[in-house]
Amino acid sequence: MKKIVFFLLGVLVLSTLSGCGYNSIQANEEAVFAAWGNVEATYQRRADLIPNLVEVVKGYAKHESDTLTAVTEARAKVGSMQISKEALNDPATFAKFQQAQGELSGALSRLMVVVERYPDLKANQNFLDLQNQLEGTENRINVARVRYNQAVEVFNVSIRTFPNSLTNSMLLHLQRKEPFKADEGSKIAPKVKF
Repeated sequence: MKKIVFFLLGVLVLSTLSGCGYNSIQANEEAVFAAWGNVEATYQRRADLIPNLVEVVKGYAKHESDTLTAVTEARAKVGSMQISKEALNDPATFAKFQQAQGELSGALSRLMVVVERYPDLKANQNFLDLQNQLEGTENRINVARVRYNQAVEVFNVSIRTFPNSLTNSMLLHLQRKEPFKADEGSKIAPKVKF
């Protein structure tokens, strides 16, 4: 008789735990970490392409060293800044990382303005290939950011809704994750002048 009572009690406990959201919260957090890994991978792809792009441009625009130096320095700053999974909970660290990536994007934009001044460079096949790869990488970065934000949304909702919120407050104590936010000034459309 005692065995049956313990068995039924065990079944009751297991059925209660399966509905508490413990496993789904854990899975959602892992999805956030995986999405963040994809963001970092696309940033790494961009960082790997930039030296090649800079070298091609250097060959044509030797006296535009300020712009090339800015791109190289921004890439180095981004490369030296590592962000851990734990830092995803720290808004200040996350903002610094986003700022460094924004500086790199700005330096690349200035580099493209330099390119416009050199028609021979724009016709160079190596440059065109690198430019296409860089454009594709920027698109991949955007897609990875969107997917990261979606994973963050799912996770944040999962720890704030009932009954998962009880499980989180009693057992896990996980904090909300920070989504990517637009850079300051990005709400204003850039002006194009010819």
